[in-house]
Amino acid sequence: MSVQRGAAASAGAAGALFPMDKMIIRGGVPLRGSVALSGSKNACLPIMMASVLTDEPLVIRDVPRLRDVRTAMELLTGLGVAARWTGDHEVELNARHLHSHDAPYELVKTMRASFVALGPLLARCGRARVSTPGGCAIGARPVNLHIAGIRALGARIQLRNGYVEAHAATLTGARIWLDNPSVGATENIMMAAVRARGITVIENAAREPEVQDLARLLRAMGAQIEGAGTHVIEIEGVERLHGAEHSVIPDRIEAGSLMVAAVITGGDLVIKGAPLDQLDAVIAKLIETGAEITVANGDLRVARNRPLMPVELRTLPYPGFPTDLQAQMMALLTQAAGTSVITETIFENRFMHAQELLRMGADIVMKGPTAIVRGPAHLTGAPVMATDLRASMSLILAGLAADNTTEVSRVYHLDRGYEALDQKLRAVGAQIERAPE
Repeated sequence: MSVQRGAAASAGAAGALFPMDKMIIRGGVPLRGSVALSGSKNACLPIMMASVLTDEPLVIRDVPRLRDVRTAMELLTGLGVAARWTGDHEVELNARHLHSHDAPYELVKTMRASFVALGPLLARCGRARVSTPGGCAIGARPVNLHIAGIRALGARIQLRNGYVEAHAATLTGARIWLDNPSVGATENIMMAAVRARGITVIENAAREPEVQDLARLLRAMGAQIEGAGTHVIEIEGVERLHGAEHSVIPDRIEAGSLMVAAVITGGDLVIKGAPLDQLDAVIAKLIETGAEITVANGDLRVARNRPLMPVELRTLPYPGFPTDLQAQMMALLTQAAGTSVITETIFENRFMHAQELLRMGADIVMKGPTAIVRGPAHLTGAPVMATDLRASMSLILAGLAADNTTEVSRVYHLDRGYEALDQKLRAVGAQIERAPE
């Protein structure tokens, strides 16, 4: 209950800061056509924080215009980074005149990815003061792995008044074992280690494509990194990093969400520029449900012409099935003929969307980390409320498959991670519009 009260408070605070829009969806229309992906939010945010590591400019392309990106730019500007849009999806960041090492609670609480400012600030300034993010609507995500890794590099760390205060005249390479392959901890340690003396080895490192993309940027800046994409990353520290240009990878979570949209509506979508090598687990599960998936000229075509079949699904660290697509798959499996079982192994409170799906007619029973979904359920439109980013997408997908009209409120969550989603869906036939609440 305490987590849900915190989530409600967080939602209320966000509502005070951002427009309380809603999405109105009239379901029952198969989606047909082609859609282009935006750059990856989860890759872009740590890449932006890496600008702190150098006094030369970074030019980052394929940056999605998202609320989280605006928050990151606001945080960097507060540190003294000159941040500006130089094109529709291009940002230039210049930390030549860095004047602060303080990442305040007001920004970190709205975007957990801000905590990865700790590593680059410490590497550049010798000190950092970064707010702890606290819990969130999908469960507490502690930063102890971040802190242990930074401490292993020689930093003195204190927790005071809700902030992590770190000091280190010199960082020194170390062998670091992560108790679990945390993406954020891997990225934070990487960015601290690139300017540490000697060699750092991160064992049980996260393998996610977003970690690999950060490593590509750091190498372009002059860092010496090997093993990104495996469980062992080796970094030889350098004295100085320089500016670079970098293009962010396409968003694999947006790709997976749009794939589910094609399947749940019985449509036929071509997803342009999909990162095929990052979607193996998603493709396998969707084919198991009865989807038809083909590749032509590097684009992914997803269609469905027969009834959906139930599956068993377990979320896992990459390259397993991503937790960020679990909510979307739950919406899809409400339409499968039989009983599906979803087990969430990453976050302990990531079934909050299930309560809203029940309001639309879904048959879902939750038992700890497992959800049992029986279908096919006859979904009917209803007013529902988004509780987090991926839950927002789950409810929109359910609305696309439901009879009548669905209204999804608090879509400021959606705007954190999906660029112009309503416009993209309308372009392929969805009857969806945004309106003030």
